[in-house]
Amino acid sequence: MSVDTYPATLHTPEVNPRGEKSGRVPKGPSQRRRTARTLAAKYIVVILTSVIAVFPILYIVSASLNPNGSLAGSSGLFTKFSLENYINLFSNPAQPFAAWFMNTLLIGLVTAAGTVLLGGLAAYAFSRMRFSGRRLGLITILLVQMFPQLLAVVAIFLLMKGIGDIFPALGLNTHIGLIMVYLGGALGVNTYLMYGFFNTVPVSIDEAAKLDGAGHSRIFFTIILRLSAPVLAVVGLLSFIATINEFVIASVLLTAPEKKTLAVGLYQFIAQETSANWPVFAAGAVLAALPVVVLFFVLQKYIVSGLTAGSVK
Repeated sequence: MSVDTYPATLHTPEVNPRGEKSGRVPKGPSQRRRTARTLAAKYIVVILTSVIAVFPILYIVSASLNPNGSLAGSSGLFTKFSLENYINLFSNPAQPFAAWFMNTLLIGLVTAAGTVLLGGLAAYAFSRMRFSGRRLGLITILLVQMFPQLLAVVAIFLLMKGIGDIFPALGLNTHIGLIMVYLGGALGVNTYLMYGFFNTVPVSIDEAAKLDGAGHSRIFFTIILRLSAPVLAVVGLLSFIATINEFVIASVLLTAPEKKTLAVGLYQFIAQETSANWPVFAAGAVLAALPVVVLFFVLQKYIVSGLTAGSVK
């Protein structure tokens, strides 16, 4: 067989846009069909998952825009459109939704910042320092997290009552006291989470900084925190979400109507079976979700990026 009559389908290398041969054999029709089927199956799974996740959101938004007084009349999505529920949400002085919203933002942001700071300091000590009881401390953190904070409600109430007798600003019915309780309950799991991330930051960075005369505090605040931005964003976001959704402890410690959080305040709209106002509750739930969504988009670039990559040449 001459060279001219030799089949041209044997290992014909691909040519990339630069004109260089890549050495790859082009995909055949059967392989392209398999790839197309795999890609189609992935898209179907993504679409179904998205529909399942988005449908409750669409339903609650539709219910908040429906002027009817019950969820039974809101079964059809966006059949009616009215801002009456949002107006009623802010028009009742006995249920100050605006005050609840600001209280929740204040408590959530301060708790998230405090959790990141305290958890980061504890995680840095466990990750970079060697001291007696270090392993026992890590195990204790895990064991303490096995017991939910809900079990300590009575003890927390009595403790805050005793503290309030001495320091009224830190006792019952105070936002500072509630923040202190939240910080103590969230310190364990977040410390262990950040401890695992700090271990991935090369120790050679610390050693180079120490040669330049930097101490532990400067290394932590100027180097470790910047390289650990992804885990800090995750911890802050999770702490903020948990604070907004928390109900039991906030309902026990906060009694004045103007000092309640969104979770406790919104429950008043549906607490009584004979006068449950679900559409107004749905409107409040939509507004309560906005801070979480905004904070997620603000921190998204830190969550999805790895700032430690390429830190050591």
